[in-house]
Amino acid sequence: MKSSQIQALERLYRRRVLPAEICSHELATRLVELSNDLRRQIAILVNRSGIVEYVIVGDEKGLVIPELLDYPLGRRVMRGLRLIHTHLKNEPVSEDDLTDLSLLRLDLLATLMFTPGRSQISAQLAWLSPDQRGASTIVEPVKLFDRIDLDCVYFIDELEADLEKAARTTTKAANALERAILISVTTSGTRQEAEDSMAELRELARTAQVEALDEFIQRPRSLNPRFLMGEGKMRDVVIRALQHGASMLIFDQELTPAQIRSISAMTELKVIDRSQLILDIFARRAKTLDGKVQVELAQLKYLLPRLTGRGVQMSRLMGGIGGRGPGETKLETDRRRIRDRIASLERELKELSRGRDQRRQQRIKAGVPIISIVGYTNAGKSTLLNALTKSDVFTEDLLFATLDTSTRRLRFPREREVIITDTVGFIRSLPKSLMGAFKATLEELRDADLLLHVVDSSHPRFEDQIAQVRTILQELELGDKQELMVYNKSDLLNEMRKKDMVGFLRVRQSARTRNSVTVSARDRKSLAPLMEELQRRFWPEEAEEITS
Repeated sequence: MKSSQIQALERLYRRRVLPAEICSHELATRLVELSNDLRRQIAILVNRSGIVEYVIVGDEKGLVIPELLDYPLGRRVMRGLRLIHTHLKNEPVSEDDLTDLSLLRLDLLATLMFTPGRSQISAQLAWLSPDQRGASTIVEPVKLFDRIDLDCVYFIDELEADLEKAARTTTKAANALERAILISVTTSGTRQEAEDSMAELRELARTAQVEALDEFIQRPRSLNPRFLMGEGKMRDVVIRALQHGASMLIFDQELTPAQIRSISAMTELKVIDRSQLILDIFARRAKTLDGKVQVELAQLKYLLPRLTGRGVQMSRLMGGIGGRGPGETKLETDRRRIRDRIASLERELKELSRGRDQRRQQRIKAGVPIISIVGYTNAGKSTLLNALTKSDVFTEDLLFATLDTSTRRLRFPREREVIITDTVGFIRSLPKSLMGAFKATLEELRDADLLLHVVDSSHPRFEDQIAQVRTILQELELGDKQELMVYNKSDLLNEMRKKDMVGFLRVRQSARTRNSVTVSARDRKSLAPLMEELQRRFWPEEAEEITS
């Protein structure tokens, strides 16, 4: 461009627009003249005070809006900027225009159209739609610019209030810290498996106090290396998230640093994956020094390869879901400092492991049998421990309600006793970094004489959960340990019998073939068969003397 043209564009910043106007006729005429002279599209972004904040020059077909760092969305539903731009060929508002309007949450969009040699300017307006059931935008018919009668101050205030009201109607959870859209994109397994995994992700979100506003499951032939799903579909998901007032996107699959960077470039919403959500839950649940060290170690190992892939997203985390543990200050440390911290934590973990090893050796010398409770998360392991030992380990109907290992004594007749240990629950797609960090805690399982494998018998996919637990035990080289299956939540089976007889019979058949014990951890009377079986295994000659 010529210097005179650049100067003419720079002078646009000096223009002022009345807050109630979309754009003055004089400024619209000047935009059209410059666009006609340059044969390029020209746009201005005007704030609600009427100040021109951005002047953008595109090409003949379109333009690229820069990152609007001075006007972040945050908790607002609209950006606080309106876009006025030219079209050279009198084409109406395009799909790209509407995508920019939806993704950037602009107050208003105006497209200026003109015919060379004529003084009349036409315009077409578009804005966000508060109706979440229909299209995300509303497009007005083309009108002569002089005949547009719109009070922007009143109109934008009313529109923003309607959008906020529409977003509030989707929020029902009173304790939700954030609102999210859940996304699953997979090429493996069946549709049912994808839905089961999504249901589990929903429960993980609930545990992290994130309200799931909507869900998307896609099973393409191949994964998109940049966005996991197709770019067009990704834009639709982001627009849907903004419509609902979501603050984050949670993917069921682990994202690569490049994918996080690409998706973050499209939206200001937080972008996290299943692994990061689990790590966040663990960071919240860790109470002991062991647990806190292991969680921080796992988070740093997860973060290290993603340092170069986060870019602007680091500044958008601002703590909260997906940002606990090391915190934002550690996100901004360089790799050397993170590696040093990882080395320090690993040394600390070894020291803690030595202390646990000494305590285990003392128990082994005492000749007291050791039982470890294992199982899928939320199967009722801690509730069973409480019922057996009359203790008060924290329990709640949440995934990973208890994270730290709990050890109690379980007494039998004739002064017999065993040590019983509750461990962290397992889950499918457990982050590798977490598996590595928690191997120290799961060392307790190595010295166990018996594994109590607790199964949620009321879960429709209990067999898959059993398989997942056994797979993780094999990975921990514990697959050859003696095991007793305990089918928990028998109190829910009567209700299942009324609603799903096939499912009920499947549970009963599975329990029989696996030589298991069926109990309800909430009913101590139902634990008698379990106590009998434990005494039979450890002291067969005394099996007939069981207390209630």
